[in-house]
Amino acid sequence: MRWHVLTFALIVGAICIAPSAVAGAANARPAGFGQVAQVKLQVPEGAVAGPDFNVDRATRAYLDLLTPEQRRRSDAYFEGGYWIRLWTLLYGLAIAAVLLFGRVAARLRDRTRWTRFPALNAGFFGVGYAIFVAVLTLPWTIYTGFIREHHYGLATQTFSAWFRDWGVGLAVSAVLSLIALWVLYAVFRRVGQSWWLWGSVVGLMLLAVVMAVAPVYIAPLFNNYQPLPQGHIRSRILSLARANGIPAENVYWFDASRQTNRISANVSGLGPTTRISLNDNLLTRQSEEGIEAVMAHEMGHYVLHHAFRLIIDFGLLLVIGFACVAWAFRRLVARFGGRWGVSGVADPAGWPLIVALFAVFFFLMTPMVNTTIRTAEQEADYFGLNAAQQPDGFAMAAISLAEYRKLEPGPVERFIFYDHPSGYDRVHAAMQWKAEHLANYGVTSEGQAVSPEAGSSP
Repeated sequence: MRWHVLTFALIVGAICIAPSAVAGAANARPAGFGQVAQVKLQVPEGAVAGPDFNVDRATRAYLDLLTPEQRRRSDAYFEGGYWIRLWTLLYGLAIAAVLLFGRVAARLRDRTRWTRFPALNAGFFGVGYAIFVAVLTLPWTIYTGFIREHHYGLATQTFSAWFRDWGVGLAVSAVLSLIALWVLYAVFRRVGQSWWLWGSVVGLMLLAVVMAVAPVYIAPLFNNYQPLPQGHIRSRILSLARANGIPAENVYWFDASRQTNRISANVSGLGPTTRISLNDNLLTRQSEEGIEAVMAHEMGHYVLHHAFRLIIDFGLLLVIGFACVAWAFRRLVARFGGRWGVSGVADPAGWPLIVALFAVFFFLMTPMVNTTIRTAEQEADYFGLNAAQQPDGFAMAAISLAEYRKLEPGPVERFIFYDHPSGYDRVHAAMQWKAEHLANYGVTSEGQAVSPEAGSSP
C-alpha cells in the first residue's frame, strides 16, 4: 500500500500543478506581440541582390552578423553538448547498475504486484521505475536543463516554474510508462524467443500514437496554445498551408517565452490531430519574411511525409536495436540474472537492463540517427525556400538559431552530432536559391539591373 500511495500521490500532485505552470498566460499575449509586423528584415550589404551578387560573399555577410563573442559562446554551448551526451549515458548506466545489482528493481517488481494480471503489474512497475529514475537523475537534469541553459542565456524560467514543468513531465512519463510496459510485457509473455521482433512492432505503434496525441493532449500541459489573431501573418501562413494541401483551418501560437528565448515552430500530429503552431519568440524576434520562411520549412515536413518516413526509418532501426538488445540481454541474464533477481525477458525487473542496452545502442547509432533526421531537415529547407520564396528571411532565422548551434562545424562534427543542417549550410542554401532567382529582385538572367517596373523586390 505504501507504493500505491507514493505512486499516485506523485502522479496526482504533478498533474495538479500543471495548470499553475501556465497560470497567468491563459488570457495574455506575449510581450511585444502587437509588434509582430514591426520587426523589419535588414539584409546585410554583402547579401543585397544585384548584378554582382555572389553566393559565398552573401553567405559570409550573414555569418558576420554574429560577433566573435557570440560565435565563441554558441560554439562552447554546442560543443559542450557532445560531452553532455556521453555523461548522460554514463549516468544512466550507473543508475541501471544500482537498480540491478542492488536488487532495487526486483524489490520494486515484488511490491507492485497489485493485481492478478502480470502484464498490468508490469505497468505499475513502470510507474515506479519512471519516478525512481526521475528522482535519481534530478541533480543532472537540474544542471543540464536549468543551470546550464541560464548560464548561456537561453532560459527565462525561475527555478520554481522549471520545477513545475519537471513535475508535469514526470506525470506524463509515469502515465506513458504504465501504458507502454503494460502492453510490452503482455506481448513478451506470449511470444517467447521472438519477443524482440514483436517488441519492435509494439514500440513503433506506441511511437505513432504518441506522435498523434502529443500536440493535442501533452503539449498544452507545458504551454498555453491560442489561435493566432487575424492579420497578415495568419493569412499568409494559412495561404501557404492551403497551397500545399495541409488540412489546417487555424494557426496556433504558444508562450514558449516563459521558458526560453529560442524561436520554434512546427506542423505536428498525424491525420486529424495535425496542428500548425509557432511560438511567441518567433513572432516577436523575426520579421514577417522570417516567420513565413520558417513556417514554410515546417510545412515541408508535412508535405514530404517526413513523419511517416521517419517512423519507417526508425522502425527498421528499432528492429535492429531490439535484436541487439535481445542478444545481449540473454547473455547478461544468464550470467547475472540470479544476482539481480531477474528470471527472463518476461520479468519486469529486467526492464532497467533493456533500457540500458538501448541507451548504449542508440548512443552508438548517433551518426545514423542524426543523418536520417538531418536529411529530412535539409529537404524541408529546400521545400520552404521554394514555397515561401524568402531566402533572406530564412537566412536571418538560421542566424538566430546560431545562438545555440555552432555555425560552421567540421565535416566530422556535422556527420556525428548534427541532426539539422549547420547554420552555414542553411544560409548558403538560401543564398544559392537567391542567386538562381535574381529576376525576383529586378536583375535579369544576364546579371543586369532593370527598372523597378520590370521586376519586383520582395
